[in-house]
Amino acid sequence: MTAKVPLKETALNAERIVRISREVNGVCPGFDAEGFVASVLADLPRLELSARIARTSQGLHDHLPVGGTDALDVLLRSLPPTPAAAGVTNDFGLHIYSPHSDYVSRYLRTAEHLERSLAALARMTGYFSAELPVRHFLADFPDETMKVVDVWSRDEDFRVRRLASEATRPLLPWAPRIALPADAGLPVLESLYDDPHLYVRTSVANHLGDIGAAQPELVLDTLHRWKASGRVTGEQFAFLARNALMNRLKEGWPPAYALLGYPHDAPIALAPLVLQRTELREGDTLDFSAALTATATTPLHVMLVIATTGPIGRPREKVAFVRRATAEPGQELRLAKAHPLRSTARWKVSPGSYSLALQVNGRRFPAVAFTVLDT
Repeated sequence: MTAKVPLKETALNAERIVRISREVNGVCPGFDAEGFVASVLADLPRLELSARIARTSQGLHDHLPVGGTDALDVLLRSLPPTPAAAGVTNDFGLHIYSPHSDYVSRYLRTAEHLERSLAALARMTGYFSAELPVRHFLADFPDETMKVVDVWSRDEDFRVRRLASEATRPLLPWAPRIALPADAGLPVLESLYDDPHLYVRTSVANHLGDIGAAQPELVLDTLHRWKASGRVTGEQFAFLARNALMNRLKEGWPPAYALLGYPHDAPIALAPLVLQRTELREGDTLDFSAALTATATTPLHVMLVIATTGPIGRPREKVAFVRRATAEPGQELRLAKAHPLRSTARWKVSPGSYSLALQVNGRRFPAVAFTVLDT
């Protein structure tokens, strides 16, 4: 099996540092390209990704012959004419351009340069998504930055519109928290929830989910209002609601299921779960099946719940989607899945006793036990 290459090694490596130097030197002959490459590469191997980004932007700062908005002009002119011309083949962008927006937040985050710096981040986000740098501006200049973010929410470029939502998320992963109310970005979402681009709508759903961590009723009311508006319907609305309410769905919150059309008190019965094996090791597949019957036509949203006790005696659960279906009266519906039993960043599979249960429309049915053995 081929060893997985860490992201930091592909995101910012020697080849990409040389490319940055070449692109900057192409518009600024006074740039000390050799000094930049030598100094950055001397430190790069020992650094993780975020530190590599900061070290590269520091290298640009140290070796550019100009500063302030003149340096900003150099960085903007060094960008290829379009993201496609730069080799960007996805919506998120290329890490090679992450130091450029980092430079803006690190060296041009001042009242004097505020307008131009934010405009630069909107331009750069097409090359590499700039939500992290924007958050530093939100911390230092919240009112001024939010006014610009509002304008971004109506930009013709979908990547800039997505930036408006993503930068203001209350719980943006791997990002510093911002001292704004959890619902501060809600007016921005009002402009974006029916956006034609899935990239934007996904950010809206995730942003709404962040708000829901503290204010679930507000999120529920917002979704009801959006549904009633008629601007977003069918599967597009269901996608928004499912993703915004994902944590509440996992918890079995009845109002979340009701909004999506899954009755919590559905007239269903579930036969006992059957496990193919009750002794497994990490990396094995947890195969299970069960038969469901209903006395009326019923839409179903099914999840699995794996439960165990952590090392200090605290209950832990992993909830995962199984399927959505419609049960018809008199017809047995088979629920089955082969679920990989492996650790993730948020879920550690350790030897011990576990249980598996099915949750249908938020109702949890009796669990069965299994054991994870030492590898």
